[in-house]
Formats: sequence, structure tokens, C-alpha cells
Amino acid sequence: MTEEEIAALSFLARYTGDTRSGYLIDLRIFFAWCQANGLRPLEVTRVHLEVFARYLEDDRGNAQSTVHGRLSTIKGFFRIALADDRIAKDPTVFLRMPKVQYDETRALGLDRMELGRLIVTARLSSPTDAALVSLMGLMGLRVSEACGVQIEDFSTVIRGHHVLQLVGKGGKPATMPIPVPVLRTLREAAGERESGPLILRKNGTQMDRRAAYARIKSLAKKAKLPAGVHPHTLRHAAITAALDAGAPLRDAQIFARHADPRVTVRYDRGRQNLDRHASYLVASFIAGAA
Repeated sequence: MTEEEIAALSFLARYTGDTRSGYLIDLRIFFAWCQANGLRPLEVTRVHLEVFARYLEDDRGNAQSTVHGRLSTIKGFFRIALADDRIAKDPTVFLRMPKVQYDETRALGLDRMELGRLIVTARLSSPTDAALVSLMGLMGLRVSEACGVQIEDFSTVIRGHHVLQLVGKGGKPATMPIPVPVLRTLREAAGERESGPLILRKNGTQMDRRAAYARIKSLAKKAKLPAGVHPHTLRHAAITAALDAGAPLRDAQIFARHADPRVTVRYDRGRQNLDRHASYLVASFIAGAA
């Protein structure tokens, strides 16, 4: 095993699941580019990385957000390599990162009526569909978390609260209280079973991300929702609903399990930018004089 491969394993060992898989893809692209240009990954300079960024943009046709994400992976890789004394200097310190403009309105998700319509459609479809939509749309779970829920995960009562215990993104454990309507839905999906995966496909096997995506697309179409609804849209809707219902930003952050409160703020700004935009105030103020 080469020094570069050991360095890559050392970096990837810090992550799990989809995060690790995504970082692995980024490193493979970088290592392949280095090999094609006669470079050793641990010996590249900032100039080499600037050229690599142009390769991502021009040759691979990656969007600015994708280039930013892949360069961020490379920055993390070199930080760990430096910490492990595999390199003497981090070549990414002054690396120019592409600017990514974030459209805050994308975090709005579905509105209250649309989410309610989807929940009703799922309940009429099957207990499994109802549980899947409730976990993401009412509990704010990510699709991989919802698919991974075991029946044993919601069998505990803590201080009078029925709770869902799960391991979330980055291997972080979480305990969430389950509202009565959601608990009823989960129990209906479990039926007579007392253990094992909660969300099952028609063949009896545990549902995965791809199958969940297909189910949500199908249910959204039945509910006559706008095109483009996917599993993460439901999580967006749950977080936005929490803010619309009056949850303080700190409570919404805990509900969303965001490590950085600035991520939750995006949902709040996205909502306020439309509902309380100054254009309404200006139009009302001038209307009396026009």
C-alpha cells in the first residue's frame, strides 16, 4: 500500500456512510488526475490544485458548488495528512475556493397545506408509506435515517415521552420525542412485528434510499404536488414548519440536528425573505400617496 493510499484511508476513517462514500469519490477523481499528470498526491503544490480546480470546471464540467465541495474534501485530506506528519506544508492554505451563491428560498420545502396533502395521500396508500412520510415530514429525519429505523428504536419511554433513538449523520446518536399521531403511524407500520426494520418494501426487505426516493416521487404525484419533490424536500418542509409554528431558532436547530446554527438560519431567512420582505412595506407605504 502506498503512502498516498494510507493517507486516504486515514482521512476516510473519520467518516461513515454516505459522507464517506462521497469523499471517496472526490479523492478518486483527484488521485486519477494526479496520476494522469505524473504527480504524487502528497507532493502537489497550491498551483497544482488551482489547475485541478480548472480541470473540474472546464474538462469535467462540474458546477461551482460541486467544485467547491470537491476542493473542500481535498482541503480536509491535506489537513489530516499534515496532522499525521505525512506532509511538511498544507498546499491548500491559500487555495482559491469558487464562490457559491446559495438560494435561500430553496430551503422552503413544501408549505403547510402541501405537506398535509402528502401526509393524507400516504396514509391512504399504506401504513408503510405513512410511516416513511411522517418520519421525514414530521420528524425531520434524513432519508437514510428513516429507512434505517428499527422497531426497537421507538420502544423506549423516557420521562413520560415515547422516544425515537437513532444514529444520525456522522455517527451522532440522537433521541427525539415522538408525537402521538406519529407514534400511532409507526405502530401501524410495524403491525405484529416486534423487531427488525420498520420501513419495508413490498418484497419484505428493508427499504433503501433509492426505493424511498421512488415512493416519495410517486406519492407526491398522487398528491398533485409541484414537480421535483424528493425525500429531502420533506426534511426541508419539517424544519420550515417548525420555524413557522414559532419554534425558537435554537429549538429548531436541535430538531434539525444541525451542528452549525447558520445552516438552520438559512431556513429562517428563506421564509422571512418572502413573508416579511420590505417590498410589501414599501408598496403599502407609498400606496396612500400614489
